[in-house]
Amino acid sequence: MTRLSTEIERLWGTPQAPRAAVIELAAPADWPAVAALCKGLQADLQLPLPAIAVNGRDGLQLWLALADDVPARQARSLLDALLARYAPEPRSRRITLWPADGQPAPAWPPLEVQPGQWSAFVAPDLAPLFADDPWLDMLPNPDGQADVLQGIRCISAADLGDALRQLLPAAAATAQASAPVAPPAAASPRTTLPGGPWQDPRAFLLAVMNDDSVPMAQRIEAAKGLIQGV
Repeated sequence: MTRLSTEIERLWGTPQAPRAAVIELAAPADWPAVAALCKGLQADLQLPLPAIAVNGRDGLQLWLALADDVPARQARSLLDALLARYAPEPRSRRITLWPADGQPAPAWPPLEVQPGQWSAFVAPDLAPLFADDPWLDMLPNPDGQADVLQGIRCISAADLGDALRQLLPAAAATAQASAPVAPPAAASPRTTLPGGPWQDPRAFLLAVMNDDSVPMAQRIEAAKGLIQGV
């Protein structure tokens, strides 16, 4: 194995069993938003700095590394709560999150996304330079990529749980304040979820959390229930 493949496997597992959590901000690449997310992860939540990557097309990515015992649903809850806390305003950019139900794990850099445009991991102090052109013109040096990754560590289940306990109340309040007020006679989104009638509370909460049509405040409350073992 090369140094780069060793670092990638240490942080994100294998393509068959990936452990990544990824936020992509694209069209346009938004460095201030990425910087705010990084600051929140480190300064407020005491979590490791994620790897920063250019996606080879039009965006920047944050690659969070997860320990083996971190469930995918909790990783996704962290990404949703991070956006609600640190980037709550309406955005014109495209946001892609993974884990996502039914979606394969993204291919980690380096990768030639289109002719002459490579995705790559970049050092935090260099990332702002790629906001306008988020790609490299040639295959990045594998040892240089390994150097970028060697200081990154995985998020443990305990640390992720602590972060979610800090984030979820604030995220729920933000989402509730910005959510439109439904007419009194309107049916609750939870009553229209597919798969009912529900017998398993855990299955119901998981369906609520993953349903994009449900207001964010309710999805966050469902995530809290899952974390607490309801």
